[in-house]
Amino acid sequence: MNDGFRSLFDLTGRVAVVTGGCGILGRRFCRALSDYGAHVAVLDLDRDAVRSFAEEIGRETGNPARGYVCDVTDPASVAHVARAVETDLGPPRVLLNNAASKTRDMDAFLAPVERYDLETWHEIMAVNLDGMFSVAQVFGGGMAERGAGSIVQTASIYGLLAPDQRIYEGSNYLGREINTPAAYTASKAGVIGLTKHLATYWGAKGVRVNALVPGGVDSGQNDTFKQRYGARIPLGRMARADEMVGAVLYLASDASSYVTGQILAVDGGLSAW
Repeated sequence: MNDGFRSLFDLTGRVAVVTGGCGILGRRFCRALSDYGAHVAVLDLDRDAVRSFAEEIGRETGNPARGYVCDVTDPASVAHVARAVETDLGPPRVLLNNAASKTRDMDAFLAPVERYDLETWHEIMAVNLDGMFSVAQVFGGGMAERGAGSIVQTASIYGLLAPDQRIYEGSNYLGREINTPAAYTASKAGVIGLTKHLATYWGAKGVRVNALVPGGVDSGQNDTFKQRYGARIPLGRMARADEMVGAVLYLASDASSYVTGQILAVDGGLSAW
């Protein structure tokens, strides 16, 4: 049987960098890339977590994986890690620009627009947008010099659409009342704009840049939220975290070799209404 089309998804030997690699989605992305043959660099803030998780991936798949502490808000940290990854694993061919923040103060993060503090706004932007640019600048710049690479940037359905405030009535997450702050929406809309810009900027140099746009992922919300959110979705439910993986493998691999500057919504059809 001809397996030529199956090989389009093969990442054997390619170095893949994942920021926010120890998060809910990041862990799945790292495992999937490694399972398809990539040598994965797991980047996050917790030294013990990145190292133990990278070791776990390596044992599971038999492919090299290394953990690195990286603060995406610090350009010097990003540059240092980029050099270390290239020394340890080789030049990156794939970047999952995935790190995001809800800040250290959840009360401040979830405050209403009228009382939103600019310091909190800046803290969110520093990770979700400024940090994304710094990571793309360093790793994408190296890919452009070498003439090949795929960058996948994690945005959000709320980078495309405004949240329906009605779904938050009686809703909570891990016991806390929730909403989607304007700062989060604005930062993820910025990710989409940055993705399109970088796709046109680096396209002639063989670097593809696309955005993954997850819809709401089931991760600890109460039943009220799940029911209200699901009622807005053509497929009738929230996403499972694993359901983001196929899109990432597609965008990271040669299966999407003629795809760049695109915004791939994995949202159960929400954006089709």
